[in-house]
Amino acid sequence: MDLQLAGQHVLITGGSKGIGLACARAFCREGARVSIVARDAAALDEAQRAIEADGGTARAFSADLRDATAAAAVVERIYAECGEVDVLVNSSGAAVRTPFDELTPQAWHAAMEAKFFSYIHVMDPVIKKMGARGRGAIVNVVGAGGKVASPTHLAGGAANASLMLATAGLAAAYGPRGVRVNAVNPGPTLTARLEQGLAAEARLQNKSPEDVLAAHQQRIPLRRLAEPEEIANAVVFLGSPSASYITGAIVAMDGGVAPIVI
Repeated sequence: MDLQLAGQHVLITGGSKGIGLACARAFCREGARVSIVARDAAALDEAQRAIEADGGTARAFSADLRDATAAAAVVERIYAECGEVDVLVNSSGAAVRTPFDELTPQAWHAAMEAKFFSYIHVMDPVIKKMGARGRGAIVNVVGAGGKVASPTHLAGGAANASLMLATAGLAAAYGPRGVRVNAVNPGPTLTARLEQGLAAEARLQNKSPEDVLAAHQQRIPLRRLAEPEEIANAVVFLGSPSASYITGAIVAMDGGVAPIVI
């Protein structure tokens, strides 16, 4: 299927690793022009090499998106150097998984800054520019923790739930201006971030991370965790003109672990 993404400019936050990098590589394979943003300059360099090894190209920009001023500045730089953004994919930041007994007010604030505000700080200027232009698509990679509460992911889950509401609300607000906003909710995915989450659950349950992982897999009807590339495939579709009548959707990608009707 031709997703009609050739030549389109895609901005991906958190594009240096994990799901964000998988998204960058997938958009490049569709012929899109890609800009990636992350905090770690070394990780950005490594991501560029990985993308180039696939035959794609990407511009890399370093910024701490938890800082609203830094986020606004990098957005302006990207627009100036790379042109209008056709598709924004937010995959930056992750709240530290913390067993509930270890939560503090600071941990709740940190979770919102890492996950919620790192998305909002980029979405706010970009969606306004898209609305003024009359077209654009945004896909937020959120997480299943916003719908199913976990005792090791309460702060991060609250940030995810907030992002889902923001996604649906912005989709309704900006639909008349030609902007689509959707989200995908991955369950446990085989990335480096998974290790930190398994360690938190292992502490809470007094088990080994390996035992926790095995238990997770047994609870998933597909009996395995997601690959980052599988999440990226859904993101690319939602960001493409092929999904032109999909907006305000929150797509579950948990392997069927939460069989609910929404």
